[in-house]
Amino acid sequence: MEATNVYWEHLFNFLQHHEDLTAENKLSLFTLNPKVVKNFKGAYNDLPKNDRVDAWVIADRLRFGRVESSSAPETVYKALRQLTRFRFKQGEQLSKEKSRALNLIFLKFSDFASNEPFGTFSKASMALMEEYSQEEIIQADMEELVEFAYNNSNNRLASGYSLEEVSKALKKAARDSYRLKPRVNQAITQTLSMTFDNIRFLQQQMKKAKKAIKRELKAIPQTLSTVDGIGPILASGIISEIQDVNRFDNEAKIASFAGLTWNKHQSGSFTAEESSLSKSGNHYLRYYLVEAANSLRVHNEEYRQYYYKKYNEVNKHRHKRALVLTARKFVRLVFALLSKGEIYQPRR
Repeated sequence: MEATNVYWEHLFNFLQHHEDLTAENKLSLFTLNPKVVKNFKGAYNDLPKNDRVDAWVIADRLRFGRVESSSAPETVYKALRQLTRFRFKQGEQLSKEKSRALNLIFLKFSDFASNEPFGTFSKASMALMEEYSQEEIIQADMEELVEFAYNNSNNRLASGYSLEEVSKALKKAARDSYRLKPRVNQAITQTLSMTFDNIRFLQQQMKKAKKAIKRELKAIPQTLSTVDGIGPILASGIISEIQDVNRFDNEAKIASFAGLTWNKHQSGSFTAEESSLSKSGNHYLRYYLVEAANSLRVHNEEYRQYYYKKYNEVNKHRHKRALVLTARKFVRLVFALLSKGEIYQPRR
């Protein structure tokens, strides 16, 4: 069957857990990647798109061979993967909402981000953008403005700023910003307030998901969390996608599964010096591995040195290239730790 959407899973689980039924009917279970089926269908000319044809193409791909027997994720991994993928999607949505908010902030208060003394999406910043217009900030008493910002920042402001500096920065930003017509300004303020509500909601959801992920991770024996720079979210994302590491013969198979391999471009005696990342594997696992590499370059001395070694080798795409190569190096450690169950020991 084709592992697309959710419709295949219940049937697969039913057949997988009824060994007598599968043995009696001599059934072997296979799940095919939708992309594999789509590419295989492209070998035929002008096949129509309907359920009967799609089923025939899936069966013909199996008849073609070179397909390994498959298994659905174990319950412990399935539960963890459900949570990590949910949080991943929430993170994507949060990024979109923040991008939308930044556009609205520029329209409403164009100099705010470059002058305000708090983070753009801090509690105090969002409250100011919702409650005050530019003119109201300019006309407001300094003590009133500072008190409002202080009360909406969990009773603390950005370190290194005095109360007077906070007020002056806000007033300067208000004076230097572009002006809008009152009706347009009102509409933007309302839209911005609703966008901030979305951001707050998504942040709360991600916090809840993080708690649930930590709880599920405790049920899985693992030593990835012993690596400096790898927290429970990164460890959970990697483990939930790899599942049982014994499915893979070596670390290269995991790298291929994650799409951390490079396409070769060669013809005759010509071999291209530059090659692109394949990105044909599990994009969730690739995301978590690259995010892990980004964390390791900050918190882990061994990987920081490796990152900057690769960073300084070229003049183009330096950060992206070094980050992906660091992720590829990390795959070797992931395979070793998960397969052997050893605690991470940094090199000396």
